[in-house]
Amino acid sequence: MIDLPEIDAQHEEIFQRIESLKGACFGTEPVRFSTFDSLLDYLEHHFTTEKRIAREVGIDFLDHDAVHRENLQSLRKAFDEVRNGARDVHSFLRYAEYWFERHISEEDKPFAASVRSRKARPANGIPAVAPII
Repeated sequence: MIDLPEIDAQHEEIFQRIESLKGACFGTEPVRFSTFDSLLDYLEHHFTTEKRIAREVGIDFLDHDAVHRENLQSLRKAFDEVRNGARDVHSFLRYAEYWFERHISEEDKPFAASVRSRKARPANGIPAVAPII
């Protein structure tokens, strides 16, 4: 939890999707690749949400956005290896889960702190001063 409700809900959804895929991988039916694609698409949606929030509060998001692009590219590459038989689905899911936990702790928590700090400031950026009587 990073104390941004919209982002926390999306984080929960991503973890639920990963857990669902892990459970399905141990079932008797083969897991459809479209389910993995859906997870990656949702991650992209999540990253877009963070970018929107940063823009709304006026936070420089260039570095964080670059991390998102690089990570999504790495995850898509890893999943392409699953499609091509070079990696099994279990290792992909372990990688995705580890990456996401690390991303939240190392990038999203500081991002959320910046958002909360920015929201706590008045719109004009000037602290309120009590009138002199």
